[in-house]
Amino acid sequence: MDIKDQIGRPITIENTPKRIVSLVPSQTELLYDLGLEEAIVGITKFCVHPFHFKSTKTVVGGTKNINIDKIKALQPDIILCNKEENTKAIVEACEQICATHVSDIVTIRDCIALINRYGVLFNKRTHAKKISDKIEFNLSDFQAYIKEKPLLKVAYFIRREPWMAVGSNTFINHLLQLNNFENIYANLERYPEVELQKIQQEGDPELILLSSEPYPFKEEHAFEIDRHSHHAKTVFVDGEYFSWYGSRLVKAFNYFKALRNRL
Repeated sequence: MDIKDQIGRPITIENTPKRIVSLVPSQTELLYDLGLEEAIVGITKFCVHPFHFKSTKTVVGGTKNINIDKIKALQPDIILCNKEENTKAIVEACEQICATHVSDIVTIRDCIALINRYGVLFNKRTHAKKISDKIEFNLSDFQAYIKEKPLLKVAYFIRREPWMAVGSNTFINHLLQLNNFENIYANLERYPEVELQKIQQEGDPELILLSSEPYPFKEEHAFEIDRHSHHAKTVFVDGEYFSWYGSRLVKAFNYFKALRNRL
């Protein structure tokens, strides 16, 4: 089978892969939901769903730092990476071992394309279609719901020291738009470093969203932001629902509804 991954690289796969290494947490969860638990041989330390994988699968490092010898020893047929999660050096090292597929996710359409591509790659077309159909249905339902909700100006933070926010050309920003949130940092690329002292001049958000990952925000950080914002409401949000693609999206829209109902 000759295919291209989501960054346009050609990949040749002779048979359905039976041994998979996943270097992306959300894709590991997707593989499990596709019924591929037995085929998964290697994961990262951040692959926390499903929970039991940390004791049943070989951990080969993080998303930015892998143990290449551990991966080689697993004798994988395919390694799954992501353009944002993994470095170019990691992808190049993995290519020396076996076929390496790189995803590139900015929109829900990209997610659905990846799910269906995995369905073909791993001979799980029916599983993939069920997941895709559920996402499509829940998305349509959510779009009807959110239409009645007011547009809110928001800032979504992912890190402190330095403070880093979500900008444009990211999957999180795409989901913020779907939630009828106007990202005050959408004029900046990717994940810009920002100064809290300038938050009013740079957009004066009504809502501050503090993600549960990758940084463990606490109440004192909300107070720190409050000193600089103009009466913005600060809300702690589940970063997995805003940044994990794949089968996580099936549940995401109910979470977004519950979030709106709390505001």
